[in-house]
Amino acid sequence: MISTRLRTAVCVLSKPQLSPIRERPTTLYWVIGEASLPDVDSGYFIHSPATAAEHFREYGPAPIDGEPIALVFASNGGVHLFAIGASGQVWKSTTASWFDDFEVTASSLQKFLEQLGRRIANQT
Repeated sequence: MISTRLRTAVCVLSKPQLSPIRERPTTLYWVIGEASLPDVDSGYFIHSPATAAEHFREYGPAPIDGEPIALVFASNGGVHLFAIGASGQVWKSTTASWFDDFEVTASSLQKFLEQLGRRIANQT
């Protein structure tokens, strides 16, 4: 059973106003501060700005070829990390490490959130 909070998160995550603004973590954090969705697949967690900043200070940017800088902003219960690069693409770690390979999982932050919204909708 999907909670009311989770349904609200679906609505917030799929807001169309993300698209006209160049997609960056600041846009994401303008809409939501963080999200904890432990009941979706193995869980999805959008880190708070403070957590993302702390991880950036501790680990640095995600090491993604072709991206001058990539910020880890989310993770899933399978311990994979999600990073957004300067290109706007969202990358998923192939292992549970900050320092291994990352592969493109969505062409943009909006596409990533739409994918997450579909996963949430499929839980009902």
